[in-house]
Formats: sequence, structure tokens, C-alpha cells
Amino acid sequence: MDKKHQTSIGAGSVQLNLAAINPNWVLEGRPVSHSKLLSTSADGSASTLLWDCTAGRFNWFYDVDETVYVLEGSVTIKDREGSVRRVGVGDWIFFPKGSHAEWTVDDYVRKVAFCRSPMPKPVEFARRVFRVLKKMTGRGSNGAQAAEMFQGG
Repeated sequence: MDKKHQTSIGAGSVQLNLAAINPNWVLEGRPVSHSKLLSTSADGSASTLLWDCTAGRFNWFYDVDETVYVLEGSVTIKDREGSVRRVGVGDWIFFPKGSHAEWTVDDYVRKVAFCRSPMPKPVEFARRVFRVLKKMTGRGSNGAQAAEMFQGG
């Protein structure tokens, strides 16, 4: 089996590596962050990371789409429009590429981040056309099969 189709399994605790926040982004305190890359897609467009951070207030600028799921602790997020939301264990938030948020970590936060580099619009359009053609010729799925896998049905 080639490497891009192998299943990877991690067991036990994950050792995170120091991952400094850009010092120009820090607004208050001395936040210390750590991360660990858990997986990357075969085409390099998607990755999954574990990340944590101690107390502090800082900006974050997103150069990829990122979905965050909070595992431990909490953070207050302030978006570009000034809306403020506290996000805690079990909450998730989506940051599209090009967005910006101000993070305030009162004590500690640990998250899993699902990151994806969006395709350029012409490439995405071509991909959609290709999928439609595959369905029309009976060679592609309608996408429901993957969703069913996670529905328990």
C-alpha cells in the first residue's frame, strides 16, 4: 500500500513543541504556545494540529481556513467587527482565510485545529465541473456516501 493511503494512529499523550506567537501580534501578557502537527492530507491542502496557549491577549491572522474545537480551557474571541464571544470546552469556531481575530486567553486553552488551504476559484470551478461530469457518467458518488459513514446508518 502506498504511503498516502495508509492509516496513521497515535496512542497515548502527544508531546507538543514550542510554537511562538508572532511577537508583533502580542497585545498583552506573555502568552506561550505549543503545537503538534497530527496529520496532513496527501495533496497538502489540509492538516490537523493540536495547539495550546497560556494567558495573554494577541491578534491572529488566518492565512488558511481554520476550524477550531476547544478541548480544554477557554478563550475570548473578538472579530474584526468588534463582536466578542467566549469559547470553551466543546465549542467550535470557523475562521475563513483572510480573517483576523483577537484572542484573550485568561488562563489556558487547548484546541484541535483543522486547517485547509482553499483552492483558487478557477481550480475549484474546474473541480466542480469534473465532479458533475463523473456523476453524469455514473463514475462518481454523490457525496452522500461519505456523510452516511458518519451518520451511523
